[in-house]
Amino acid sequence: MVPPSSSGSAGRNIPATDLFDQEREDWRRDPRIAFDAWLAKQQFRQSSAQVYQAQWGLFLDWLKVRHTNLMTVDTRTIADFVAGLAIRKPQRVRYLRLIERVLDHVREIELASTNPARFIAQDGEAAWRNARDNEPTGFLTSHERALLVAHLFSPVSQLSAAQRWRERRDRALIAVFLGGGLKTGEARALTVSCVMAGSSWVVIESPNPLMTRRTRLSPFAVAALDAWLGERRASELAGTLVFPASPSGRPMHKATMLRSVDALIDAAGLAKSRASRASPQTLRNTFAADLFETGVAPDLVGQWLGFMQPVSASRLHRAWKTWVEQQDPAGNPGE
Repeated sequence: MVPPSSSGSAGRNIPATDLFDQEREDWRRDPRIAFDAWLAKQQFRQSSAQVYQAQWGLFLDWLKVRHTNLMTVDTRTIADFVAGLAIRKPQRVRYLRLIERVLDHVREIELASTNPARFIAQDGEAAWRNARDNEPTGFLTSHERALLVAHLFSPVSQLSAAQRWRERRDRALIAVFLGGGLKTGEARALTVSCVMAGSSWVVIESPNPLMTRRTRLSPFAVAALDAWLGERRASELAGTLVFPASPSGRPMHKATMLRSVDALIDAAGLAKSRASRASPQTLRNTFAADLFETGVAPDLVGQWLGFMQPVSASRLHRAWKTWVEQQDPAGNPGE
């Protein structure tokens, strides 16, 4: 059977049995067709596969204009391609990850020892990073942080039993963002077995045991979490999740978490004075900022935050220092 034409590959449903066997000569002769064969074996959703086909086609067109190919492309060429994309940084990262993954496969066939795309992602100063994120790196000022922590311990006696356990839950949720640096997905999946009463440490489990880690809670977060766990036991909520959505124990939806954070930020009086939203990521960043202020090394902060690459912690540390300078040219955090 004659292989299908390489033109107009985006959106085609190509049976894997009709494709090249992806050996070196196949990638050299027609990298679009070889990519389709590789893609068919990855079991991506059709919508995702179409996006990847379009991204790969754009990359191949770039290489063709520069008279290079997958066997000769170098790190500089890939870096220039990613830096030239008129998209936000998260989308640039997706392009880079796709190129890196495919070249891993191609270079394995070539018996080459290095992948020219891999080291680009590890370069914290690379030009391709000079693009807007979905929102800038933000922090709470020390005054805002103090207001929010104080609100976490304000009275809840006027609430009904049902309202009280949800309020305690939401306050503890904010506490683990602000005082433990957890992500929304991590808080959503956190189980009671990962938390010990009175302990400053929380275990963040991962399907990959090598990625399971511990993070240290600030004292206020320990107190807020203990108060919530006591309320949870008294309310006899089902399941093992620390932050259930209902008495049946089902997990919270991310949107519910975001609404809870917004409500408490507003109740603490922060929303009116802030130009930008204080999201769970803002609270996580502020957890790191508090550690930076007390002299904790960026690499240790990165470990507690779960960063895979040291450069991520260094980049956050630089962003915090820049933010501090913007708050006060003398270098003191804004009040």
